[in-house]
Amino acid sequence: MNVSFQLKSEDPIGNSALLLEARDIRKSFGSIRALDGASLRLRPGTVHAVLGENGAGKSSLMKVFSGVYVPDEGEIKVDGKAVHWTAAEQARAAGISTIFQEFILLPNLSVGENLFLGQEPRDHFGRIDRKTMRETSVEILGRVGLHIDPDMLTGTLRVADQQMVEIAKGIMRDAKVFIFDEPTAALGQSEVRQLFSLINALRAQGKGILYISHRLAELFEICDEVTVFKDGRFAGHFLIPETTSDQLVTAMVGRSMKDFFPARKADIDRGATKVAFRGVRLPGFQGQVNFEIGRNEIVGFAGLEGQGQIQITRCLFEGTPPTAGEILIDDKPITHSSPAGAIRAGLGIIPEDRKAEGLFLDLGVDRNILVSGLSGRKPLGFVSKHRAKVRDLIRRLKIRLGRPEQPIGELSGGNQQKALLARWLARDVRVLICEEPTRGVDIGAKLEIYTILRELADGGVPVIVTSREMMELIGLCDRILVVSDGATVADMPGLTATEEKIMSAALAKRESHQS
Repeated sequence: MNVSFQLKSEDPIGNSALLLEARDIRKSFGSIRALDGASLRLRPGTVHAVLGENGAGKSSLMKVFSGVYVPDEGEIKVDGKAVHWTAAEQARAAGISTIFQEFILLPNLSVGENLFLGQEPRDHFGRIDRKTMRETSVEILGRVGLHIDPDMLTGTLRVADQQMVEIAKGIMRDAKVFIFDEPTAALGQSEVRQLFSLINALRAQGKGILYISHRLAELFEICDEVTVFKDGRFAGHFLIPETTSDQLVTAMVGRSMKDFFPARKADIDRGATKVAFRGVRLPGFQGQVNFEIGRNEIVGFAGLEGQGQIQITRCLFEGTPPTAGEILIDDKPITHSSPAGAIRAGLGIIPEDRKAEGLFLDLGVDRNILVSGLSGRKPLGFVSKHRAKVRDLIRRLKIRLGRPEQPIGELSGGNQQKALLARWLARDVRVLICEEPTRGVDIGAKLEIYTILRELADGGVPVIVTSREMMELIGLCDRILVVSDGATVADMPGLTATEEKIMSAALAKRESHQS
């Protein structure tokens, strides 16, 4: 989609001023101290990253800024003036717009009704002025590059478009500060580009942006500075042009990037072939997929988005028949034609969207670990029988929770992901597929997940990985297979792979098709 942003031009505020400031903020919930002297300063016309592990305090501070939490101690200033919010509406009125990871749009209302919720225009008879609502909605949505009918039900929109509606709400209220919480977690590459274009437009207009993300590569692309939090406290401030990923990781977790990924062997013994694709043609593609994966390997699939990586994993797990070729496990053609059959054959999957495809959010962690595959059948009567096994897996995988029966939807992304891994360990999985294994996961949990995957491979369970984060593939995988137009076009060792080599291989195939 071609996007042209038409934000109203105005003179950005001088950089000497501060749009938003937090000083020595403290906030406790019972005996748990979420914020313990947190401080942050946001300048106009900047994108300021807020970084830290889960539990570091970044989300709590954003909720203080948003008026959701009232701090126990400390001071918040907007435009140099102290404020004392006790409700989210007060923060919105002061110019703070928050785009939470879980949108607060009402799906059964129209887009226009969501934009004007609580501030509907009225005619001189006191009735809602629908004509003005519609005209203004079209104009505001156009400013964020969203050209849709404002009478559409919000729940029918794509996630990326719902996010743009949230941003449009802030623009309509003339917000001066925009807070983004993991804004790219559910977006594709083209949608990320659209979002970044809008953020750049907001920055050019003098707005201040607070940006929470676990994806370090994004911070170096879109942000100007970073504040790191650890254990509810300020742990460091960095200017993006003057810092490195290594410095940020060290500030967050106390270890260097070189120690971030588990060690790999240069001369790995791949072992017997466990999975093989021979002359496979994926549905919707013309190229051929050919590869073999040994029992001791972690193998990643890289390439531009939409080139067939996910189709490869789904052909393997769902049993979707290819239009040509054969798929083998242990040198035998696969016979399953559904996820349930794949599970019986010893395959496991960490799906790209764990909440929609992998978890039962209202069930406890214990039941999610023991659930019978992805069919929705809940374990009946045998949770207590396997309680010791569940507790052992929770301990081994360092799943942080209150109790095993706690609803899994209440856990952080990293702990949800580790619970999914525990599900397959409980079933003695023989092949594990990981689609975006650390999506929406903090730095500390990423390290723990990488360690688990390496231990699985060392124990004879091959791991197949797809990821949009090339540095994740390069640091974790023994081999990287580049996919382009539904074909495997390169096979390179992880130890010698670089982003440049991967992109060169991915683009070479496309350029040859276009020439």
